[in-house]
Amino acid sequence: MKLHDIFEFSLHALQGYLSRTLLTLLAMSIGVASVVLLTSLGEGARLYVTQQFSSLGSNLLIVLPGRTETTGTAPPLLGGTTRDLTLADAQALLQSRHISKVAPIIVGSAPVSFASLEREVTILGSTASLYDVRNLKMAQGRFLPAMEWQLASQVCVIGAGLKNELFGAKRALGQWLRVSADRCRVIGVLAREGMSIGVDMSDILIMPVTSARRLFNATSLFRILAEAENKSVIEKARLEIENIIRERHEGEADVTVLSQDALLKTFNKILSTLTYSLGAIAAISLLVAGIMIMNVMLVAVSQRTREIGLLKALGAGNHQIILLFVTESAFLSISGAVLGLLAGLGINMFLQTLFPEFPFVAPSWALWSALSLAMLTGIGFGLVPAGRAAKLDPVTALSGR
Repeated sequence: MKLHDIFEFSLHALQGYLSRTLLTLLAMSIGVASVVLLTSLGEGARLYVTQQFSSLGSNLLIVLPGRTETTGTAPPLLGGTTRDLTLADAQALLQSRHISKVAPIIVGSAPVSFASLEREVTILGSTASLYDVRNLKMAQGRFLPAMEWQLASQVCVIGAGLKNELFGAKRALGQWLRVSADRCRVIGVLAREGMSIGVDMSDILIMPVTSARRLFNATSLFRILAEAENKSVIEKARLEIENIIRERHEGEADVTVLSQDALLKTFNKILSTLTYSLGAIAAISLLVAGIMIMNVMLVAVSQRTREIGLLKALGAGNHQIILLFVTESAFLSISGAVLGLLAGLGINMFLQTLFPEFPFVAPSWALWSALSLAMLTGIGFGLVPAGRAAKLDPVTALSGR
């Protein structure tokens, strides 16, 4: 038998048992689609976290109150509160020649009202430096003015969502808002950003740090954001921050300094491992599909005993019989893999339209691995029934036994 004849014979055999063929294709396609979808979730989570941290600004360092020692684990997102961070601590960081900007942060929530409308809003107290450190953009007006940090001022900047809810189509700039028991005049509206590290930047009010301290009766800072001069001095800047705070806190290293790059590397490592794990879990379904192909082909051997006997009687060798059944397995596995790949990518595109902020992207290694594993399992499990068919005695097979 020529190679063309083997292909044609295998296709006719698959068409002869159409329902069985379609079920096998469905099993294999589900397995490949599962690999594509699950790895897309893992890879999408990694890309989403990377985008979120990148949007915070470049060369960013985050100073947290409290010291948490870590060894080989993820950096702490929350530090212990052994000693408060103060406004003077933040100003002292400007002594470092490797730090270009410093933005102290106070966070709280308070009712914000205009006319008869009121909302409970996240209040952020900071300085003019936050605009560059946090990589913010304005839709209208201007950001907080550059002024002495210890001075309070009755001005504020609001998010785009808060502007729409309180003012609608009316002009917000120059209007006075009541924030709890205080008042502030709107001087700017932030460009719409959406969520950023769990904070809805469209539903936020930013005021001078001393005004926020007075509003919340707070003496300590929530965080300090610092921007290194450039990427090459981030580690030097981190060490200088620790040294400056240590000198100010009576020799105690009681702060945790996180760099943006370190956080990204840690999350990338965690989420990449998660993606590999999800891919491995989904790959189990490919093995199940391979076992199904083997069972289907074993049934085919028993149903096509006379056919095999006739082929052997006409001179077909054992290797040709094996090749016939392996070709059928290959058709099933390859066709199912391609269908599953197309289905997985199609579902990814559909999910992307539903959730545009989350990137549903399957890594290239997952696509190739799914296709390769599908073909290997299909062909590998097809060898068992192929070997059984090749061992049939032609006379016995022709008699249907």
